[in-house]
Amino acid sequence: ALFQHLADCTLFLYISLLVGTMTTLLGDALRGMSLDTDEYVSLMTKLIGDVKHVQNNPRQGLVPSEGVMVPHLMEVLGPHTTESGGPLIVEQLVYKDGRPNVKITYPGTEPELTVGLIGSHLDVVPANPETWERDPFALTVEGDRLHGRGTTDCLGHVGMITLLFKALAEKKPALRRSVVALFIVGEEGGESGVGVDMVVQSGRIDELKNGTCFWIDSADSQPCTGTAGAMQWHLKATGRLFHSGLPHRGINSLELASEAMAIVQRRFYEDFPAHELEEKYGFATPSTMKPTQVECARGALNQIPPWTTISGDVRLSPFYDPVAVMEKVGGYLKDINDNIESVPTRGPCSKYTLEGDDVDVKRGKVEITWTDDVESVRQMEGIACDLDSPGLKALIDSTKEVKGSAKPYAITGSLPLVRQMKDAGFDVQISGYGLSSTYHADNEYALLSDMKDAFQILLRVISIADKEDYGKDV
Repeated sequence: ALFQHLADCTLFLYISLLVGTMTTLLGDALRGMSLDTDEYVSLMTKLIGDVKHVQNNPRQGLVPSEGVMVPHLMEVLGPHTTESGGPLIVEQLVYKDGRPNVKITYPGTEPELTVGLIGSHLDVVPANPETWERDPFALTVEGDRLHGRGTTDCLGHVGMITLLFKALAEKKPALRRSVVALFIVGEEGGESGVGVDMVVQSGRIDELKNGTCFWIDSADSQPCTGTAGAMQWHLKATGRLFHSGLPHRGINSLELASEAMAIVQRRFYEDFPAHELEEKYGFATPSTMKPTQVECARGALNQIPPWTTISGDVRLSPFYDPVAVMEKVGGYLKDINDNIESVPTRGPCSKYTLEGDDVDVKRGKVEITWTDDVESVRQMEGIACDLDSPGLKALIDSTKEVKGSAKPYAITGSLPLVRQMKDAGFDVQISGYGLSSTYHADNEYALLSDMKDAFQILLRVISIADKEDYGKDV
């Protein structure tokens, strides 16, 4: 009996030590909290059920009404707001009717100190039900998978963070730092004057400069240390329409556009090669400039097209200036036009200049336009997060404890305003808990288990940030 008692005690101590080891990063104030999966599925059912109204693509005439999401959030948060006698401060920050950004604050005892969970957005990219295997506008639960538009990007995060704040309000832990969430609008459409740009400009989250802002809108449950800038362009070549049986009397805009594109790309990669810091941050690819669409004048197949437009984008690593790229590319086009005779041709009858009194177009030309102006390009500039940030260390340590390993990465996807926020004094760190494989894709889904883990990771981040020695060992 004595030996059995000793064995039982040893086993108890082992289990206690094991449990203690597993929760070393989670302070006493936040222990015992977890994502209520039934409530999460219920909330997501309501959010995805209204997702048709928050599709965002202005070029397709789709302007979201993110306000339809707010009642679902308030159904969860309302009983815990200050108006209802609870601790949560919920504000709607509106810069365009029907499109509120939602700010949630769980006040700390030292309100000048903060930790921010920002960037999760209330709009989604469009979905075409005809190309989906399931209804994109309804939540479908299949085992661990939650199917529907917005489950990964980004309503899955919105739902999870909403329930995290409900859990804080119910447990009422005494935290030094205020925990602040900001759900934003207008993220997918690249809009200005409606979303996080206005929130920052109006100073409504200035308090978040007194801590780390965790931007929750990436994927794969790992810290993201950097993003790229995004710039869309349209290269148009103008030639001369003529019968294809007399090609020497026309200027083939399709050939000119192709050759000009080759010159522009070659010079771009010479001027903006892979940067030495990209490897340090873990970028999978360097800066790129590539065509993604082509369009030409619609005519008969026996006509040389008078104009051709090649469109595409630049994905620019954060170590290059996007405005410098715009200026350089403009210079490439000027050189092509000034030396059009030197542009390679295709075959003995291909040419980009013509002579003759009866010729209305004597010289081909190329021009480039950028979809966005300089201000908008700056808003989509890439970020290289501070690798020495205590917030990044907290995120890495928390991810490692919950997921078993942490593998920070950088990606040439883009997020709005993060670079400007960093330049304005915010410590911005990035993570996300959907799946990159289903981002913006047909049949989008997220994993319920990943959202449960995300809840635990963010609890640990908050716990670490709340310690008095936060940042002193970095």
